[in-house]
Amino acid sequence: MGRVKELRNASAQGDRVVYWMQASQRSDCNRALEHSISLSNQLDKPLQVLFVIDPGYPSANRRSFTFMLQGLQDVADGLSRRGIAFSVRQGDIVAEVLDHVEGAAALVMDRGYLGHQRRWYNDILESTEIPLWQIEDNVVVPVDIASQKEEWSAATLRRRITPQIDDNLTPTTKHELRIDSDGLWDEGYEWKGVDGHLKDLKLNGPLPSTQHKGGEVEAKRRLKRFIDERLVRYSERRNDPAGQWTSDLSPYLHFGHISPVTIAHMAKGIQGSESFLEELIVRRELAVNFVTYNPDYESYGCLPDWAKKTLDEHRDDRREYVYSSRELEKGETHDIYWNAAQSEMLVTGKMHNYMRMYWGKKIIEWSETPEMAYEAAITLNDRYELDGRDPNGYAGVAWCFGKHDRPWKERDIFGKVRYMNAKGLERKFFMPAYVELAISYLQDAENNGDRPRT
Repeated sequence: MGRVKELRNASAQGDRVVYWMQASQRSDCNRALEHSISLSNQLDKPLQVLFVIDPGYPSANRRSFTFMLQGLQDVADGLSRRGIAFSVRQGDIVAEVLDHVEGAAALVMDRGYLGHQRRWYNDILESTEIPLWQIEDNVVVPVDIASQKEEWSAATLRRRITPQIDDNLTPTTKHELRIDSDGLWDEGYEWKGVDGHLKDLKLNGPLPSTQHKGGEVEAKRRLKRFIDERLVRYSERRNDPAGQWTSDLSPYLHFGHISPVTIAHMAKGIQGSESFLEELIVRRELAVNFVTYNPDYESYGCLPDWAKKTLDEHRDDRREYVYSSRELEKGETHDIYWNAAQSEMLVTGKMHNYMRMYWGKKIIEWSETPEMAYEAAITLNDRYELDGRDPNGYAGVAWCFGKHDRPWKERDIFGKVRYMNAKGLERKFFMPAYVELAISYLQDAENNGDRPRT
């Protein structure tokens, strides 16, 4: 266990070290990259970084790929400055990695946590004989160290993880590559730039975000702004949907454009950081624990028995409103606050976290069955959110249905699952400001000719 795992110890007979970059899409503060450089120096063999673009990646579309490619532009620039060869392939990930590492001396991988990512790692491990390393750098406390089982709630994980946080906040040590990578530039697999790769991919789906540009440069800029201007009031203001008090870093964490260790190290000890670090470490890593140990994390079956039981008992309750998946997608409901949240997501690729909870709860209330509600929430989240297809996204949807929560007062449709309503929003926040914010996003998009009003 630990950040560095030697998955296969074998003789390094090939001509180069390959780092297959996937979950950690950054050239700075990347432990997998630094381990690869150190291994390259140790073996006296050049280093090559590989990235594989898979057009068939689950729920991938024009929006998510544009954001990812913007991040890869920063990677290409950063690796070039360090004299490291960068190859970009397109196709089935396992097939392309296996083809690329033929003749290599060693392979280094980073670590993601979703089921398809774990299958990639296992297939590659079973299909190669070269030395193989995996470096875990997208959580503060490595998931296997934090817990060996699925945790019931944030409270149970917090007790396990808190004593281990400080020991895992060591900054990444940067190494200088001593072996020239010239000659490892693959003909036909060069970085083509964001537009070049988008042209090759011919993607459909939602247009790129109007508010969020991908990449480690932008991630660092947003982190600095958050620490300088927002962190001090984060605890008291973060839930206000119209406020600008959150870090806006979740898309960057999803694509590995920034490390949570970097964020935590910079924020720790600053006034107001306690509640932020609770979200960044305990809550986010509870989601990682969830998808690691619960094989049903994408489906209704992941819910605790009490939640499924109470929702089943109320599945025949009368719904005042029932909306189709198309009506939900277009934001055509009677609820102006819900429509505003959906519009924010449609245009920007990100929804304020508090509204994301309200959004999921209302889908339960307006769907014919809880199973249909669950499927609708997952589908919309994965299609439009830049941080969709992510442990936090799956845990967030599941939370709306009772996961990582407790039974509450029983009521129609929800049973004992926690309920939220518009009056609660109005008691806590000045909601017209949030509606106006969502309208401004739509107007900006229309003015740019990006999309019609929904």
